[in-house]
Amino acid sequence: MLKIRKIEVPAAPRELVGVPAEPVACNNWAQEFPYAPKVTFAAAHNGTHLLLTFRVEEECTMAVVTEDNGPVWTDSAVEFFISFDDRGYYNFEFSCIGKALLGFRKTKPDVTHATPEVMASILRSSSLGDANFEERRGDNSWELNVAIPVSAFFAHNFQSLDGVRARANVYKCGDNLSKPHFLSWQPIRTEKPNFHVPQFFGEVEFE
Repeated sequence: MLKIRKIEVPAAPRELVGVPAEPVACNNWAQEFPYAPKVTFAAAHNGTHLLLTFRVEEECTMAVVTEDNGPVWTDSAVEFFISFDDRGYYNFEFSCIGKALLGFRKTKPDVTHATPEVMASILRSSSLGDANFEERRGDNSWELNVAIPVSAFFAHNFQSLDGVRARANVYKCGDNLSKPHFLSWQPIRTEKPNFHVPQFFGEVEFE
C-alpha cells in the first residue's frame, strides 16, 4: 500500500522535496514495446489538494496537443488513475507541458469528461514551459508538478482527503513518439497495452 503523506503547504504545483519517489517501471508489453524511459512519481496532499511530482528521463519528447481534454496520451505523457469505490475511476492524464485530460468512467468507453471550469482548477507547472513543440530527440529530462483540488473528483463530494483510502495506478506513455512506450507503477496483465483496467490498481491511503 502507498501511504500518501499529508504536508502543510499552500495549494500550488510544487516539487515534492523529501517525499519518497515511486518508480513507474513496469514494462508490461516489453516484447512489442521494448523502450522504457526512466520515470518516477511522488504523491502528497494537504487535505484539499492532491500534489504530484513526475520526473522523466527519455529519448523522445513531444508536446503538440494544444487543448485540455485533447489526446494528450499521444504526446509524451504521464497519467494518474484513481478509484475511490466501485462506481468508477478518474483518469488524470498530462502531457509534458501540462495539457490535461480528466474523465470519470466505469469502463473506458463510458466516460464523463470534466468541465472547462474543473480543468482550470487543476494547477500545473512544467520544467519545459507551456509552449507546444514537435518531437525532440536526445537525452531529454523534465519534471511536471500538479495540484489537484478535491473538487476535481467531480463525481464525489469530498471536503478533505484526510484518511481516504483508494486504489490507483500511475503511467507513462507516448503513443505517437518515435519510441512509443507504455509503463505502469503497478503491473498490468493484459495482452495489449491498456491502462483502463482498475482491477490492476494498487492500494493507496491518504494520511
